[in-house]
Amino acid sequence: MFDRLVTLIGEDKLNVIKSKKVLVIGCGGVGGYVIEGLIRSGIENITVIDSDIVDEANLNRQIIALHSTIGKYKVEVIKDRVLDINPNVKINAINKKIVYEDINNLELDEYDYVVDAIDDTRVKVELIKYALLYNVKLIVSTGTAKKMHPECLKITTLDKTTHDPLAKKLRTLLRHYNLNKVLAIASSEEPIISGTKLGSSAFVPSVGGLLIASKIINDFIE
Repeated sequence: MFDRLVTLIGEDKLNVIKSKKVLVIGCGGVGGYVIEGLIRSGIENITVIDSDIVDEANLNRQIIALHSTIGKYKVEVIKDRVLDINPNVKINAINKKIVYEDINNLELDEYDYVVDAIDDTRVKVELIKYALLYNVKLIVSTGTAKKMHPECLKITTLDKTTHDPLAKKLRTLLRHYNLNKVLAIASSEEPIISGTKLGSSAFVPSVGGLLIASKIINDFIE
């Protein structure tokens, strides 16, 4: 199934990718596309964590959101999808809401990469602190809501993010830490003010997730 990828990168690099282990926390708009990109690029050992169920409101932007999956747990849906793409994948799907007290028990140093694709600020802070302390490779997803231009997204470091309220809050809470070592996907687009709900498009979260997957895969083979 990876003939086209092997043509691009070679068999040896594909084997490197297959040997890696990734943790993705959050299977929503960004996280779902991270997982999709990783699995279609050869990752065969992945852990996914989420406690949400698929909701009708997810239909406009989440790759696992279909009328047939509404009401199902996201980790169960993503596991079925992953194994339908590549039955050789070892996927550990954990149906759990991660709270900040859990971070020290996740054994993050067992993974070659960790992706934070959740919205809980306190959990993000603890993940970043842990990653900096134990040299864990982490990519943080900042805000993709209230955005319409995926071309404004890029992989950067947390200290260089702009026009992102979530990233700004993280920078404030972590101001005494070395944030130029924290990778993040962030948009330089100014948020669109559109009422109290977090409006979201189909293309910004998806492109953000695929950029994260691309960064991980390229790091593995370079």
